[in-house]
Amino acid sequence: MPYLSKEQIAAAREMDLLTYLRRFAPEELVPIGGSTYATRTHDSLKISNGKWCWWSHNIGGKNALDYLTEVEGVPFLDAVQRILGELPYVPPAPETAAPQPKTKLMLPPKHVDARRVFSYLRGRGIDAEIINHCIKHGQLYEDAVHHNCVFVGYENGKPAYGALRGTLSDTTFASEVPGSDKRFSFAVPLRAGGRTLCVFEAAIDALSYLTLLKLRGQDWRSANTLSLAGIYRPREDGSICFPAALEQYLKDNPGVERIVLCLDNDAPGRAASAAIQKKLSEYEVIDNPPRSGKDYNDQLRLVKGIGGRVRTHGGEAR
Repeated sequence: MPYLSKEQIAAAREMDLLTYLRRFAPEELVPIGGSTYATRTHDSLKISNGKWCWWSHNIGGKNALDYLTEVEGVPFLDAVQRILGELPYVPPAPETAAPQPKTKLMLPPKHVDARRVFSYLRGRGIDAEIINHCIKHGQLYEDAVHHNCVFVGYENGKPAYGALRGTLSDTTFASEVPGSDKRFSFAVPLRAGGRTLCVFEAAIDALSYLTLLKLRGQDWRSANTLSLAGIYRPREDGSICFPAALEQYLKDNPGVERIVLCLDNDAPGRAASAAIQKKLSEYEVIDNPPRSGKDYNDQLRLVKGIGGRVRTHGGEAR
């Protein structure tokens, strides 16, 4: 078995997936807008902002090494050697790379109203007042072309992130707007306050939690909620690529002291929650998965007795 030094392995980890595919398999890259790419072999695998995520399998990472071992199933040593290619065994001194221009966020045009989005979210149990609150503050609207829900995150008052969710009852479509910066994912309210933050995997889970608070007679407006826009599967040693959205939120809101992790009640969600807790030793952290169902929208629908597929056509007047 060939021996690889720590330096070689470190050099292999430095190569991001986009660079690797451009160098060794350019035919795999499929541009889908801005600096976002998919791959021909795995159409649900997206590459953006130096990271990749295989949405259909709920895994992701930063570098080409993770991709080769977790997606392509290449043995670790073979993957390192494949990445090194013609590179010397001792990694060269790091070059000073020119700063890459930030990709412009390409939010889809707004529909004249949000009736289909409103109907879809109401069908999933979300409270009308909460939906209207998000629409009023520019955090939610209906895509004019595909009628998707568009959940918008902000940086210093300007849109910086967009999550897409299909509204057709027979689709599970979920994606991100090209140019999205995960550091500024969907959060309610826009201006945080208080010492407690509740963290979710998706925007709809956050809105479901706020609805549950309202059903219990609690003040949903006083809660701080953040969507991580998905999670990365922890590595074999239990460590994790710390969520960019949570890292940025805590940086921007130093008053937060208590973090409630409301991640999904499945294997990836439980593993991610445990890994994130290890990284947040300086905070009071509470693991709070849904009491029933996979996520907080499942719990909300069970509480409300909503079953079957969500009705999206016709709509409920706002």
